[in-house]
Amino acid sequence: MGQRGRAVVLASQAQLRDVYHAIADPTRRKLLRILADSQEMPLHALTVHFPMGRTAVSKHLAVLKEADLVAERKVGRETLYRLHAEPLKEVQDWISYYQKFWQDRMMALDQLLQEDEP
Repeated sequence: MGQRGRAVVLASQAQLRDVYHAIADPTRRKLLRILADSQEMPLHALTVHFPMGRTAVSKHLAVLKEADLVAERKVGRETLYRLHAEPLKEVQDWISYYQKFWQDRMMALDQLLQEDEP
């Protein structure tokens, strides 16, 4: 693989890490949930859900925007934020593999337990 190919792979991996990093924080997960339940919200409406100021909430939103999980739109002097859930599909795909893995393991364990019954 050439240097350009490696750069593309690394950029792709960085994007994945950004999504995982973004959802690792409970405050950001709560922001995503709030935005999922609404069309769009301004910063001041989001801030009332947290025991922190606008600056801190804004920093969390910036991380979510970098991971492409939140989109923003200017309306006059106000910025409205909305969920962009498409990057979460990668996380869902990753989790679904392990969900199947554990279901298969539990079925195998269940079979073993049934074979051991007198």
